[in-house]
Amino acid sequence: MSTVAIAVADGILHFELALAYELFSGAPPMPVSHWYEPVICGAAPVRADGRFLLEPDCGLDRLASADTVIVPGWAEVDVDPPADLVAAVRAAYDAGARVASLCTGAFVLAAAGLLDGRRATTHWAHAEALAARHPGVEVDADVLYVDEGRVLTAAGKAAALDLCLHLVRRDHGSAVANAIARRLVVAPHRPGGQAQFVATPVPEPDGHPLGELLGWTVEHLDQPLTVEDLARRANLSSRHLGRHFKSMTGTTPLQWLHTQRIRRAQELLETTDDSVDAIAAATGMGTAATLRRHFNRTVGVPPDAYRRTFRSGRIAG
Repeated sequence: MSTVAIAVADGILHFELALAYELFSGAPPMPVSHWYEPVICGAAPVRADGRFLLEPDCGLDRLASADTVIVPGWAEVDVDPPADLVAAVRAAYDAGARVASLCTGAFVLAAAGLLDGRRATTHWAHAEALAARHPGVEVDADVLYVDEGRVLTAAGKAAALDLCLHLVRRDHGSAVANAIARRLVVAPHRPGGQAQFVATPVPEPDGHPLGELLGWTVEHLDQPLTVEDLARRANLSSRHLGRHFKSMTGTTPLQWLHTQRIRRAQELLETTDDSVDAIAAATGMGTAATLRRHFNRTVGVPPDAYRRTFRSGRIAG
């Protein structure tokens, strides 16, 4: 089992805590090796949101032997988090743990010095406060989460789920993460960043100019689609299409389309024996050389290496 230690103290937010525990405590959706064992760690019984009394499974010293440490959202961002919590999170990182914060949990990681010189995010409403209190942190308020290897940070509450699914995707591949997302009835990967939520809510798909287009595009990734093709499909000019895409997804049509092609390639590499040439055709990449170039640039490894990792190394059966 891979231990996921959820660090708690008075002032922790219950939503992120419950979300992380729910996701990592569930049974794997398919046979895998090294599944998760969540434990809640705190120095004493704590009040989550000042209302819910929580009895930790073990003390904060348990963090140092965990594989992954999760720090949920923190209610009082204008005061220093408890020194024992900060020290335990730092000790866990120094011992080799992967450390992730959810929402305002980034303030705890920053206090521990884990974000200095790194890019990080938190809820957009608190991004300026994080940057002001910790000038050594490169705060990015436009993303849903940031992966810096062994240090990861998520934005708001829903983005906490995005980050937890990302951790599963990193550990066990897209097929497993997608199956968990289906079980939770959420999107396995949301495009764009939290900037789309700051001024206006995300448009409802029904009646929105892109509502039908996004689903149609995902079903036709094998076609050599262009921005002009998408604009014609949506009965929009290319300029208006770009504006609607930025509003709804936080990115451009081409960037969004590229992400969908790469995600589809990952799934096919994990779940089929199709050749790289066949997968290139199925994802609209054209040739194996084109797929390899874009896949390596986006994912960080070549398609063949990715397939070996998730077909034999981490996924059993």
